[in-house]
Amino acid sequence: MKTRRLGKTGYEVSEIGLGCWQLGGDFGPVEDDAASAILDAANEAGISFWDTADVYGNGLSERRIGSHAKAAGVKVATKLGRSGTLYPNGYTRDAVRESLVGSAQRLGVDTLDLAQLHCVPTTVLQYGEIFGWMDEFQSEGLVRHWGASVETIEEGLICLDQPGCATLQIIFNLFRQDAGEKLLPLAAERDVGIIVRLPLASGLLSGKYDKNTSFDAADHRNYNRDGQAFSVGETFSGIPFERGVELVQELKGLAPESMPMSQFALRWILDHPQVSTIIAGVSKPEQIADNVAASEARNLFPALMTQLGEWYETAVKPEIRGGV
Repeated sequence: MKTRRLGKTGYEVSEIGLGCWQLGGDFGPVEDDAASAILDAANEAGISFWDTADVYGNGLSERRIGSHAKAAGVKVATKLGRSGTLYPNGYTRDAVRESLVGSAQRLGVDTLDLAQLHCVPTTVLQYGEIFGWMDEFQSEGLVRHWGASVETIEEGLICLDQPGCATLQIIFNLFRQDAGEKLLPLAAERDVGIIVRLPLASGLLSGKYDKNTSFDAADHRNYNRDGQAFSVGETFSGIPFERGVELVQELKGLAPESMPMSQFALRWILDHPQVSTIIAGVSKPEQIADNVAASEARNLFPALMTQLGEWYETAVKPEIRGGV
């Protein structure tokens, strides 16, 4: 597995990371044995960066990965800010600290490798007090580094203005390309590691769905399909599902011959050198090998990268809901 530097954290992390949202059961039930099999497969594949959050399964994801991660020497990033005690207007220094302590306890560590503000409201970021608290918690030794996971370019730029911000987690994929214009270059200039989430647009870019695909009742792709539960720009990267299926069919005609759609989508992201790691979620251990293969694939040709950018501007961007 190839590695990249995660900004000013100095961590060397695998290009392909593991997203652990599904281990909380938020995509449908996941038994303990199945969760362990996924984590074991990630470890065996050399995936050294795992991303979770306190709200994934109300802490279940963190509890499940704690012992595995320590044994494997994995860097674990968790997130805070979307729990009922904080979101949308309960952000106080003590409440934020309590959330971090809870994550550390569930993960079985004294110091969190990386704590990320989890899509907190734009107004909270603009006010800025929360950044100072994170600096304090870093000085205390509760966190080694802190960053932020954001919904929009605007929020990302606010975070990049904070000297203590070490990482920025963003939605960036073939259906959401805007960060490449300004956000990625600025992050590189300020030595902020870029963590890409939703690389396959909630699975759309795997190429495995059709318009009749259905999802478990507990899966956000069912209950948040049109933004009923949280940001409409999160699920399917803000693209209406049926239109997304049509757009993927167009993409299949552009993909290099013999390259699976999912690897094509991941390779496009990795061809942006400012990206440190991609957190790709899986529901089955065997999917990990497919993701890892993207790290070994050759770069896409420059002409194709240009063509994909033009296609995004004309065919995709007008369809995105919820802002970019």
